[in-house]
Amino acid sequence: MEKTIPYATAGRNIVVLILFLFTARSAAGQDRDIEWLRDVYHHRNTSLSGTMKFLSDSYIPLNAAVPIGQLIYGYASHDKQSVQNGWQTAGGIAVTAVLAEASKYIVDRKRPYETYSDIIPYNYEKDASMPSGHTAVCFSTATSLSLEYPKWYIITPSFLYATTIAYSRLYLGEHYPSDVLVGALLGAGSSYLSYEGMKWLQHRKHKKQHVTNEP
Repeated sequence: MEKTIPYATAGRNIVVLILFLFTARSAAGQDRDIEWLRDVYHHRNTSLSGTMKFLSDSYIPLNAAVPIGQLIYGYASHDKQSVQNGWQTAGGIAVTAVLAEASKYIVDRKRPYETYSDIIPYNYEKDASMPSGHTAVCFSTATSLSLEYPKWYIITPSFLYATTIAYSRLYLGEHYPSDVLVGALLGAGSSYLSYEGMKWLQHRKHKKQHVTNEP
């Protein structure tokens, strides 16, 4: 039987995200969010500030390097699987970035430092707070790599890096906890759908070639 993309699972994930968005915008959700952020922000080890800033700034070059490296290696060595993985990783990141920006525009949540004077951020970002784009992209890449190369030595460092980036966004006062949580779900979900979509397309392609080659 022909395998299809699990739209039911995607639908459930979208519902979960919507619930998170509305919960975070409620008064009770906002109170919990700022309490949790203050717990992290005001009890942080300030000696790690340089490390957290470096890690937070590294997310663009590092996440761009992953699919680029896969594609360069794949095309140079004529490795079709690496090429497929590279495009799947890039597709997951692209979908994540588009959905994250759309969500920011729709939710239009203010950054924590715009509301609470005791939160002083690393950078005064101009875009909205929810979801965390840094977190979304990093979890997108981590999910893609974990699906493409299901080995512990790939999965563990990939998600450790993504989780550290998520924490750094709280440490630096840039986001609420719910921002990074929604970002993580969005990134992981987008890459999972991209991975399943790529498999579905390959299945269709092989089936079409099989039919064409039949006598």
